[in-house]
Amino acid sequence: MISDIEITTRLVLAAVLGSLIGFERERLLWAAGIRTHMLVSVGACLLMIVSAYGFQQALEMQHVILDPSRIAAQVVSGIGFLGAGAILLKGEVVRGLTTAASIWAVAAIGLAAGGGLYFAAAVSTIIILVILAGIKPLEEIYRARAQSCVIEFVAEKDAVSPDDIKKLLNIRGSRIRQIVVGDAHDGVQKTKIRLVRVSESDISRGIANLERRSGVTEVSVTRRHRSGTE
Repeated sequence: MISDIEITTRLVLAAVLGSLIGFERERLLWAAGIRTHMLVSVGACLLMIVSAYGFQQALEMQHVILDPSRIAAQVVSGIGFLGAGAILLKGEVVRGLTTAASIWAVAAIGLAAGGGLYFAAAVSTIIILVILAGIKPLEEIYRARAQSCVIEFVAEKDAVSPDDIKKLLNIRGSRIRQIVVGDAHDGVQKTKIRLVRVSESDISRGIANLERRSGVTEVSVTRRHRSGTE
């Protein structure tokens, strides 16, 4: 059995490492913040200690065979229920996947700290922080270039043909998924254009070109970002 000092060291380390990841989530105002991540990490660490050392007396008995990894193994699957609580569906957008993944990763850090793998726990924490904080700007840049949107405009009848639309938008034809021209009423008609994999500048340029077009009286856009993690 390990000493009380060693047990304390492992639990405190798990709490500290979990708090670092929790702080990154806390600053973004997610429900699973510092305390949640600390609790998950410390709890996983304690389960690892109990799993590895809590049944040593039973193992000394004759005809008793125990797998010391069984309790720790249940953490991997059991923590998924807590992560599921962090996932929200708002309309067509899924939110909270990254936080759920961070909770699962913090549990792994706690298991590593509980098993005495201090270096692995510390390095994993650094890597996870880099992923959460460092990679996010790159992810946002990519998403900004991979939007989808619906542009609607009202124009005089036959003032803007489908070929004119392609020229005005000035983007690749493969990014124009659909053009729907409505029936004319009182000499005007509404046209709806669905675009995919376009950047913010593509959308702004297309709207500006349509607004300058003679015969166009109204232009609106509905942006649809890719379903994100958060």
